[in-house]
Amino acid sequence: MPNSSAASSFVLRARDLVKSYADRTVLAGVSLTASPGQRIGLVGENGAGKSTLLRILVGAEDPDSGELTRPDDLGFLHQEPPFTPDTTLAAALDEALADHRAAQARLTELADALGEAPEDPGILAAYGEVLDWAQQHDTWNADHRAEVVLDGLGLGGITGDRRIGTLSGGQRSRLGLAVLLLRRPRALLLDEPTNHLDESALTFLQQHLTALPGAVVLASHDRVFLDAVCTDILDLDPAVDGPTRYGGTFTDYLAAKRAERARWEQRYTAEQNELAALRHAVDVTARQVSHHGMRRDNAKMAYDYSGGRVQKQISRRVRNAQQRLDDLTAAQVREPPSPLRFATPLTGRETTTDVVLQIREAGVRGRVWIDELDVTGTDRLLITGGNGAGKSTLLQLAAGRLAPDTGSVQRRHDVSIGLLEQDVTFAEPRKSPRQIYATPHRDDRPDLRDLGLLAPADLDRPVGVLSVGQRRRLALALLLADPPQVLLLDEPTNHLSLTLVGELEDALHTAPGAIVVASHDRWLRRRWNGPTLNLHDGRSAGGESPPCPTRPTPPGCIPAPGPS
Repeated sequence: MPNSSAASSFVLRARDLVKSYADRTVLAGVSLTASPGQRIGLVGENGAGKSTLLRILVGAEDPDSGELTRPDDLGFLHQEPPFTPDTTLAAALDEALADHRAAQARLTELADALGEAPEDPGILAAYGEVLDWAQQHDTWNADHRAEVVLDGLGLGGITGDRRIGTLSGGQRSRLGLAVLLLRRPRALLLDEPTNHLDESALTFLQQHLTALPGAVVLASHDRVFLDAVCTDILDLDPAVDGPTRYGGTFTDYLAAKRAERARWEQRYTAEQNELAALRHAVDVTARQVSHHGMRRDNAKMAYDYSGGRVQKQISRRVRNAQQRLDDLTAAQVREPPSPLRFATPLTGRETTTDVVLQIREAGVRGRVWIDELDVTGTDRLLITGGNGAGKSTLLQLAAGRLAPDTGSVQRRHDVSIGLLEQDVTFAEPRKSPRQIYATPHRDDRPDLRDLGLLAPADLDRPVGVLSVGQRRRLALALLLADPPQVLLLDEPTNHLSLTLVGELEDALHTAPGAIVVASHDRWLRRRWNGPTLNLHDGRSAGGESPPCPTRPTPPGCIPAPGPS
């Protein structure tokens, strides 16, 4: 059982943490303080240091510099639960509840001692400390909580004699989370806790975490989860003043970020205007002196005297302007990164309200079946469904990458269709993203760096060595630079930071042509205001939103080709 006096005075504090790997600095002066009842969400670009910060907080890694204070009673969600394959579920639960049972046994022991020496101050103090800990950790309700937690995380049907080695990877991850929740540590650190959880388990975890009395620090890409759980957000992405903490929910954080972005842009514009004025002052204005007045013959001596004073004034003005220019140049705020924007379509490429994609009684056996689906050139359609429902297969059919086993898939011959796949490959893996993006060259194409999808260090690496996420970002950049008239996006929010995800969603509202998105992203789904096609068990079914319209076969449609 953890030391109760230490737990009662607990605070988790990190100050000015610095951590580097080889020649890359991951954390540079990051500070964090978490008190009981606070639930802090870590957000930021992949590689911004969220997982590194959690590992340092728990003691799995040491910072290069900085100060750290942590309680003894600290819990960390491991990717794999710390049990051997032969450990049974019952034994794992017994270990998770060991502190609670030890507290109950200790209270019984101290109660017996008090019966013999009721005035002993040492026994009274010890009893009070253990009682406080037991009350804070809801010890007498621990066995009931075990049943509730296992049921809530989808593990209630597993018998106690089941060995952990026979569980699936998802079940083992959920067991590790369950064990951690049953311990109820004073500080709880979670790295992507929503992995392997279905909708009901996510809802349970959200409710459970908000009821915990201790502090929680977590990293997650699930925006609905962050919004439901967090009382504070620590943003590790680059900002004007470095990593910034925001009070409130994730929705509050988004509003604050928008306001901060506006201030950043205003400050940058004001500084650039001042820099331009200072450069002009140094080069021109500070050196201008009017000598156009008529001088009398007897004024030469006075002019020489006053001219000397003017030259000194000019020198002082030049020095002052130059000093201010040097100071502002050194301290100027960097230009805000450009948000995602879809490029304007090529000249002559126009959207149409006619049907551009039509599917009739088509599908792939065991994967997806569509009775009928029409998409016009201006439609916005969201495809939802669980894993294996056929979302990706449907997009492959629509793009012509896959031929249906039966039925018809037709699309207009004069309409371009682009697909962002989940696993992107490139025909020339030795080429760099910069080389691929530059072909074919177009003057109106935005610079790859300005899109903010790839780190500068990755722009010249071979695409064959990039991660799946980095290749998807490059593929998205190609679509942004030259958007097709029908854009098919398969889980577009995967592998993007929360900031980029938001910018992508904003860009979809103004993108040219038709947009068809397949996604499990709860935040995107809840804010979608167009038609939804919900797939269940490999067959299409009506969604919660207005159903997709059915229209007659359009003229000019041709069967979609088979796999390419």
